Amino acid sequence: MTRSALTGTRIRERRTMIGLRQADLARMAGISPSYLNLIEHNRRRIGGKLLVEIARNLDVEASALTEGAAAALIETLREAAADHDAAEAELPRLEEFAGRFPGWAALIADRHRRMRELERTVEMLTDRMTHDPFLSASLHEVISAVTSIRSTAAILADTEDIDPDWQRRFHRNLSDDSRRLAEGAQALVAYLDEGSEDPGVQSSPQEEVEAFLRARDWHLPELERSLPPDPARIVAEAPELTSAPARELALAHLRRYRRDAELMPLQRFAEAARGAGLDPGALAQAFGVDPGAVFRRLAALPEERAGGPVGLVACDGSGTLTFRKPVEGFSLPRFGAACPLWPLYQALSRPMAPVRAVVELGGSAPRRFLTYAICQPALAAGFDGPQVLEAAMLILPEGTVDLPRLAPQPVGTSCRICPRRDCVARREPSILADGF
Repeated sequence: MTRSALTGTRIRERRTMIGLRQADLARMAGISPSYLNLIEHNRRRIGGKLLVEIARNLDVEASALTEGAAAALIETLREAAADHDAAEAELPRLEEFAGRFPGWAALIADRHRRMRELERTVEMLTDRMTHDPFLSASLHEVISAVTSIRSTAAILADTEDIDPDWQRRFHRNLSDDSRRLAEGAQALVAYLDEGSEDPGVQSSPQEEVEAFLRARDWHLPELERSLPPDPARIVAEAPELTSAPARELALAHLRRYRRDAELMPLQRFAEAARGAGLDPGALAQAFGVDPGAVFRRLAALPEERAGGPVGLVACDGSGTLTFRKPVEGFSLPRFGAACPLWPLYQALSRPMAPVRAVVELGGSAPRRFLTYAICQPALAAGFDGPQVLEAAMLILPEGTVDLPRLAPQPVGTSCRICPRRDCVARREPSILADGF
C-alpha cells in the first residue's frame, strides 16, 4: 500500500493520540461519523478542503497526514531544490542530509514555504494594484486633492496683496482640500490593510457573489429540496451581497442552480458522477443535458460526494472571466486576462467543439490537472438576436481523478505572474521570472 493510501490510518492515529472521539472530529469537520470511519479505515479517499479541515482540527499539517512528516519534509526540500543546478545534482543524497541534519533540513523547508507564501502575496498585490478599479479611483482622488492644495498654496505664497475676501476663500479651499486628502488617504490605507489580511476582499459585484458562494462551499442544500425556498429570499438574507448588481447576479445564478438541480437530482447525480469517474460527457448523455450544465453541477457537489475538489471557470465571448471557483494549485486571476493557453480559450474559438486536455501549472512544484472545456451559444435574444457565447472549463486536480495518458500542456495563471520564461503566448514580462 502506498504512503498516500494510509492517510486514514494517520488520521486515526493522530485523533487517538490527542484523545479526540471519532464523533467529535466528524462533527468539527462537517461530515458524518460513518463517513469518517470509512476514511480512517482507508476505504474512502480524502483530499482538498476536507483534508485541510481535518488536519486543522487535529493540529497538524495536511501533508503530514497524506505522506507522513518525514516524507513531507523530503518533498518540500525537493521543491526548494528545483531549478537550482548545484542542489539538483545532490538530490540523491537528500534523505541522507535530512537524516543527519534534521534541524537544518527543517529550517530550509520552513524558509522555502515562507518564500512561497510571499510569492503568493506578491501575486495577489500586483494583480490588485494593476487592475483594481477602487484602488485606481482612490489614488486619483488623493492626487487630485494634493494638486488642488499645491495650487492654492502657490497662489497664497506668490501673491503679496490678496483681497481679504479672496484670502478667506483660499483658506477655506485649503481646509476643504486637506480634509478631502486626509479622508481619501485614510480610506486607501484602510482598504489596503483589509486586503492584506483578507485576499478575498470584494471590490465588484462578481466578487460579492463569489464570496457568497464561497461561504457556502459553493453548494446550496436548500435549493436541492423538492420544495425549495424562493431564491430571491436567499439573496435578500445574504450578508455578503451588499449591492444591487451583486444581488441581481446572485439571483440569476441561484435560478440556474435550481434548474440544474431539478434536471440532475443530487443523490442520483453524485452516484452517477462517481461511477463515470467525473466524465462530463458521459454524465451529459446520461441525464440528457448540455455539458455546461454538467460542469456547473459537478462544481456544486460537496467535496466528499465528488471525491475531491472540483474547479470551474467561465468566460464570455470577450474572454472576460465571469465565474471563478478555484482549486488549490490552479490560481485564477482576480482581475484582467488569464493565460491564453487555457483550454477555455481554445474552446471559445471553436463553439460546440469539446476540448479535453491535461494542463501543467508552472512553478517550483508543477501541478497537473485534467480539464474539460466547451463553448456554447446563449440564445438570450432568440435566433434573430446577436450571437452571445459562453465558454466554461472544468478543472479536476490529479488525485480527484486519474489523469489520462495525454502530453501535459504548459499553462500559467496570467503573464504578469507566470514563471515560464519561454512561453510563446507571453504578453508582458513576469515579475516572478524577470523581477519588477
